[in-house]
Amino acid sequence: MARRSDHTREELKAMIVREGHRQISEVGFAHFSAREVAKRIGYSIGTLYNVFESYDLLVLAINARTLALWQAHLEARLDGIEQGRLRTLVEAYFEFAILHRHAWTALYDHRLPDDVRAPEYYREQIRSLTGIVRDEIAAVLPEDKMDEADALTRSLLATVHGHCFFTLNGTFQLLGEETPLETVYRRVLETIAAV
Repeated sequence: MARRSDHTREELKAMIVREGHRQISEVGFAHFSAREVAKRIGYSIGTLYNVFESYDLLVLAINARTLALWQAHLEARLDGIEQGRLRTLVEAYFEFAILHRHAWTALYDHRLPDDVRAPEYYREQIRSLTGIVRDEIAAVLPEDKMDEADALTRSLLATVHGHCFFTLNGTFQLLGEETPLETVYRRVLETIAAV
């Protein structure tokens, strides 16, 4: 077992999040074990909670890593694209969810208790990620509709998310939907045109 003095608090944080993310990516949120993370890095479970204060804050730190990876994926896919940016964004949403299925679903499977507010760094990560989507939506809106960009972003994110989730969990297959990506992209274009 490693001693507390072997790593600084920041090194410990990084080790824990890295191993936690590896584990959640492999087994999913339902089978995630903080105790197993501690064991894999050679520290006690008490050390994890000393660093993150609670199980919920540990999971948020792991999910923040997923959000950062997701943002990097979207930015990389949009880099250098001049035409079809909204389509690229929708495709990238699906791609990331498929490539990182367990980590992506953990973002939605974990819920903080009602009396616990997410830390500012986590809320900022969400704002940064959704800001990419907002910027792309705002870029295609008429000038006099710019004040609708935030609400439209939330609505379209929900639409794309629902289609993506139904694709991953097999619901669309049961319903006979064969082209969910094409279908949701049409919904996005229709919604924006309606504005």
